[in-house]
Amino acid sequence: MAATTGGAIKAHLEAAGLGIRVYRDGPAPGTALPYIAVTEGISLVPSVAARGDVGDQAADIAVVEQVQVDIIQQARTVAGQNAERYDLPAAVYRALDGARLTAHPTHVYGSRVLSMGRDAIVDNVVRHILMVQLDRDLLPAT
Repeated sequence: MAATTGGAIKAHLEAAGLGIRVYRDGPAPGTALPYIAVTEGISLVPSVAARGDVGDQAADIAVVEQVQVDIIQQARTVAGQNAERYDLPAAVYRALDGARLTAHPTHVYGSRVLSMGRDAIVDNVVRHILMVQLDRDLLPAT
């Protein structure tokens, strides 16, 4: 069981067998490419499907969380050949869209990929950005 949304996405993507390392909030400096970085909690708002009475401290609270998933790859080899895995962004998209993220510490009703884009190559690095929305329960108060 993961302790965070980022950890649950990491576990889910690593179990999908994509052959790429996944880091919560990014890797250590100097980490070799390619890798995926997950940034959780971009936005967290009440779900329109929230249950319970407003102000009821015992009520389950459903939320919608936006998460950013960055796929970072080398664009070209030293010899100038393509190094980018063109199939990887679609594979990550398919793995996340509709995922229930069973390793999450709360119940995840589902996830959907809201958008996917590709940044221009900078310093021989290409970055694909996926914005993912999770419908889930809020972590209980401790």
